[in-house]
Amino acid sequence: MPILDDHMHLRPEGKGVEALKEFERAGGTHVILCHLPYKGVKIKIGRDFRKQYQISLDLAEKCRRETSVKVYVMLGPYPGHVAWLWDSLGPEATLQAMNEGMEIAAELVREGKALGIGEIGRPHFPVSPEIWAASNETMKLGMRLAKEAGCTVQLHTESAGPEVWKELAEMADSVGLAREKVVKHYSGPAILESENHGLFPSVLSSKDNIIAAANKGSRFMMETDFIDDPRRPGAVFAPATVPKRTKAMLEAGIFTEETAAKVHGEWPGKIYGIDME
Repeated sequence: MPILDDHMHLRPEGKGVEALKEFERAGGTHVILCHLPYKGVKIKIGRDFRKQYQISLDLAEKCRRETSVKVYVMLGPYPGHVAWLWDSLGPEATLQAMNEGMEIAAELVREGKALGIGEIGRPHFPVSPEIWAASNETMKLGMRLAKEAGCTVQLHTESAGPEVWKELAEMADSVGLAREKVVKHYSGPAILESENHGLFPSVLSSKDNIIAAANKGSRFMMETDFIDDPRRPGAVFAPATVPKRTKAMLEAGIFTEETAAKVHGEWPGKIYGIDME
């Protein structure tokens, strides 16, 4: 049975491939490795993102060599960069750098080096109205580029109630990106159409979240958001969490075999266009 972690990070200074070996030993078979900012590469201009992305691509290749896990990569300018760059670069240069970072990510998708664009979005912390508007502008660009590249986006935003899901869905509509091609990372169990407006929830795999999601249906994926930070071992959830949680849900009768097959096979295959065998 395939078991996918829909959102995991690895760092050169962290566990790296050893974390993925933990995932594999627990029964994990597929992972979406998401880019995050790395130490040692400071963003001053847009092309600096290419150097950052290469670190993610190199980590993924190392994992493929040393495990049998199928590793897919999402690339994009991390949402916090707008706020982080605003004062040092100024508004115009910040937007230019972010937009170029989005274009480079889309280029790597078209070259087959990345699966999709992510995690992109807007800050989950308070920012000025100007930074908020700029973040929305870059997020919409990422969605448009995903539409053009025929790929999926993973979004990072503030905690999402129905009104946030609706806003994001309408943003996707405005650039012609299918709503189900927008994956909301770090999601709670908002798996009903009335809650998520057709976007796709990637549910953070706490026991309570997964039980609540499974009680509503099977239209979701599971993630750990493991951040591979030596200062916070196991945060947000440890690499083995998704396979262990899935097996526990099956043993407890909370997941049926059909539910597990949808969560880890049918939906990832459809949303990302990947082989889940």
